[in-house]
Amino acid sequence: MVLPQADATTAPLARDVSRSDGDTWLGHPRQLARLFTVEMWERFGFYGLRALLVLYLTQHFLLSDHEANGVVGGYLSLAYLTPVVGGWVADRYLGSKRSVKLGAILMSLGYLVLCFGGPAATPYAEYDGQRHVVTMASAGNNFDPGTRQYVDAGGGRRLIISGNADGSVDLKAIDGSVVRHFGKGGFSAGGERSRGFVLVMLLALSIVAVGMGLFKPNISTVVGALYPAGDQRRDAGFTIFYWGINLGSVGSQTLCPLFVGWFGWWAGFLIVAVGMMIAYLLMRFDGGRLAGYGEPPPQEKDRFGYVLLGAAVAVPIIMAVLWNVMQTPEAAPGAGFVGYLAALPVLGKVLMAVFLAAVIGIPVWSFRAGGRDEAQMMLAAIILVVFNVTFWTLFEQAASSLTLFADRSTDLTLFGVIHMSAPQTQNFNPITIVVFAPIMSWLWTVLARFGREPSIPVKFGLALVIVGLGFVVLAASGHFAGADFKVGLWWLALTYFLHSIAELLISPVGLSMITKLAMARVVGMMMGVWFLSISVAEYLAGAIAQGASVQTVGGQVTNAELALHTYLASFQTGGMWTIGAGVLLLVLTPLLKRLMHGVQ
Repeated sequence: MVLPQADATTAPLARDVSRSDGDTWLGHPRQLARLFTVEMWERFGFYGLRALLVLYLTQHFLLSDHEANGVVGGYLSLAYLTPVVGGWVADRYLGSKRSVKLGAILMSLGYLVLCFGGPAATPYAEYDGQRHVVTMASAGNNFDPGTRQYVDAGGGRRLIISGNADGSVDLKAIDGSVVRHFGKGGFSAGGERSRGFVLVMLLALSIVAVGMGLFKPNISTVVGALYPAGDQRRDAGFTIFYWGINLGSVGSQTLCPLFVGWFGWWAGFLIVAVGMMIAYLLMRFDGGRLAGYGEPPPQEKDRFGYVLLGAAVAVPIIMAVLWNVMQTPEAAPGAGFVGYLAALPVLGKVLMAVFLAAVIGIPVWSFRAGGRDEAQMMLAAIILVVFNVTFWTLFEQAASSLTLFADRSTDLTLFGVIHMSAPQTQNFNPITIVVFAPIMSWLWTVLARFGREPSIPVKFGLALVIVGLGFVVLAASGHFAGADFKVGLWWLALTYFLHSIAELLISPVGLSMITKLAMARVVGMMMGVWFLSISVAEYLAGAIAQGASVQTVGGQVTNAELALHTYLASFQTGGMWTIGAGVLLLVLTPLLKRLMHGVQ
């Protein structure tokens, strides 16, 4: 979640800008109100899809957890990688405003294409070399499906599928007696689905990723163009602007699951498509209010056609990347680290190679090209970028394993009256941000007045410790699980609360840190490395979630106890490692402060 704060340096001025006409909104240029609303609707779409995606893949297409988490991680990784190119396209060819418009159209189109998901996949089970039809106990709705699965054993017999804690599976008669027992690997399940509709889904995600690349880095540039250099209202303006992100997030993560429950998956995607089209219309028909803001650079020929062609070429490439991510099997047991690397999909190999080259090559280059102090500051920035990957890898479990945990292992009822769906639990994050961001901002102001505000490395380290603690706390919830092997919703709320506080420590200072520590002539490149680190983290978040995969039949787990313990063990491990990383960063803080040469 992007926070309702921003440093002035995160929004560079566009080449051709006009200034505010003097009319104001909340003390700011009137145009800010329109851009605030545009951003709100764009984030409405992004977080609406993020809330639904992993459940859509596992419940509609009946993808395995391994496949679904891989697609989610791959899509979100690309959504943060494409803006690196989108910012360059705007600077060189389209300008920020036209890039935002084109991105909005593409995202709306992508969300609309998601509405055409085709019929739900048909569950099946395989054993003894044969495929058997699986039926569910009740149809239910998209977020409350039947909890008992039956396999058609022939002769009119239906046997209950019952998973065991050791990974084996029993087929039981209605009276509970075991008819067949299968050791781990002897029983498998899947879904018969149309490959064509799977490709349609990947096409939609690819279009959205390309659109986001054009939209995400450039809307902030247009906002920055509203303020002349040195205008002290700029930070406050970005604070107001980014509040739109949280409003859009809360709105979509509340409404999209409701529409899915009422009408079907298509309805949840349709409302985000409509929201994104509203964002485009607000930019397209601005009554001249945005004239002169974020205009294209001077050029002999309009390059819009070339950019459109590039976007058209990028879509099938991204589709192929996502298909590869979905189809890549797990590394064989005992293959070791080398085997794991060999089993990585193309996206994983490329991201890891590029990121490794960046974190090694940039410091080496800076020591050769810059002065000693400059090089040391660049080294400090790179170290913090590496720790940033660790933070977001754990934090972004919200889009995958945490949502599946909410769906499968959490009692989603509050006070015995209010019922939430699994996607709606993601709202705990933006609500916490809205409430506590002003408090944290006030706290830093007070501490700064007395010279006690924590340094950037300390904030990063505390963020890692707290986000890890969130998962350690959730892992402890297993001791209080009910007879149905589900934990109370308050445990999940507490985890999201801790994660949100951690986010308030790291997210507002990240981009600011880059602009302060990077050499002036490579700030743009370092911004790209920052987004690359988040892209790597999104991919790793999907890979970590794959490690918490559990066996499902018809989109539902076969053993609630095994699912609970699998998730909690994964959370415990990830949380402890991240706390360790945070402690390490706190230990390194004195060294980093020396490398930063007084930058606060």
